[in-house]
Amino acid sequence: MTTAARPAPAGGPVVGLDLGGTKIAAALLGADGTVLARHSRPTPAREGAAAVLDALAAAAAAVDPGHSAAVLGIAAAGVIDPRTGMVTSATDSLRGWAGTPLGVGLANRTGYAVACDNDVRATAGPELAALHADGADHGSLIFAAIGTGVGGALAVDGRMLHGAAGIAGHLGHLPSPEAAGLTCTCGAPGHLEVIASGPGIAAHYARLTGTPVDRLETVAARAAQGDAHAVTAITTGAAAAGHVLGGLANALGPDRVVVGGGVPRVGALYEDALRDAFASELMPPLRGLVPRSPLLGHDAAVLGAAALTTTLPLHHPGALR
Repeated sequence: MTTAARPAPAGGPVVGLDLGGTKIAAALLGADGTVLARHSRPTPAREGAAAVLDALAAAAAAVDPGHSAAVLGIAAAGVIDPRTGMVTSATDSLRGWAGTPLGVGLANRTGYAVACDNDVRATAGPELAALHADGADHGSLIFAAIGTGVGGALAVDGRMLHGAAGIAGHLGHLPSPEAAGLTCTCGAPGHLEVIASGPGIAAHYARLTGTPVDRLETVAARAAQGDAHAVTAITTGAAAAGHVLGGLANALGPDRVVVGGGVPRVGALYEDALRDAFASELMPPLRGLVPRSPLLGHDAAVLGAAALTTTLPLHHPGALR
C-alpha cells in the first residue's frame, strides 16, 4: 500500500478549505500537489451562515492573495449535497448553517469556481485515490471518522457515494444494539453515535458510575489506571463501532476499511476491541480484512478538498446576484 495519496490539481493552483465547528484551515496547492501556503482562523460558529462564508472567503484570500488559482474546493461540516452546493442539514455547532447555498455563496464572495462536499467524504478522497494508485481502479472503501460525532464515507467500485441530499456515509446513525434505549443527537433512539463517539463513551462511563466526566481523555486515563468501568465504557463504544463496520463490510465488500478521528487515538484498548468486534462479523471471503489508520495526517481534509475540484460539479459566481 502506498503511504501517500496527495491529489494533484489539474493544470494550475487550487485553494483547499476545511470548515470545522471551531477552525477554518486553508491551503494553496500547486499543480504538483505541493502545499504552497497555509492559513487558519477561528470559525465564527455562533454568528450565522453569512459570517461563516465571509470567514471562508477571507481564508482563501489569505493563502492566494494574487488569485493565482481559478478553482476552490471546500470540505465542510454538515450534510452537503455537492450537486446543488447546498447544506441540506446541520447540527447547531454552526448556527443557521442548514439551508446555506455553500457552493454559490462562496463562489460569489471569492470569484472562484467552487466544488464542495462533506468534510468526511473529502478526507476520504485521498484514501480512495490510494487504492487507485495501487492498481485497484474499481476499489471500494469504508471510511469512519469517530470523534465528537461519528461520520463516514462510502466508495463502491471506484466511486464515492453521495446519495439523496448528500446524506450517504452518515455511519453514526446506523442502529447499534449497544445503544438500545439511548437517544441520539439526531433525536432517534439507538444509533451508533450515542455510544461510540467521544461524548458517547464519556456519557456511558457516567451512567456506569453515577459520576459525570468532562471528556473522553479522562475516561481513557482512568482505564489506564485499571478503572473497570472506564475499560467497559471504552470497549463497549469500540465494539459497537466494530460490529457496525463489520456488517457494512459484508454489505459493500470493501478493499480497505479506514478508522480515523480522535477517539481511536486513545490507544490499544480501543483499537483491539474494535478490531475484534469487526472480525467477528465478517463473512469468510473478507476474513483477513483489518481496519487501518488514515494514510494522511492533518493535511488530509484540505488536500481532499482541493481534489474535489476534479471530481465534482463546479458552482460559479453570479447565480445569487
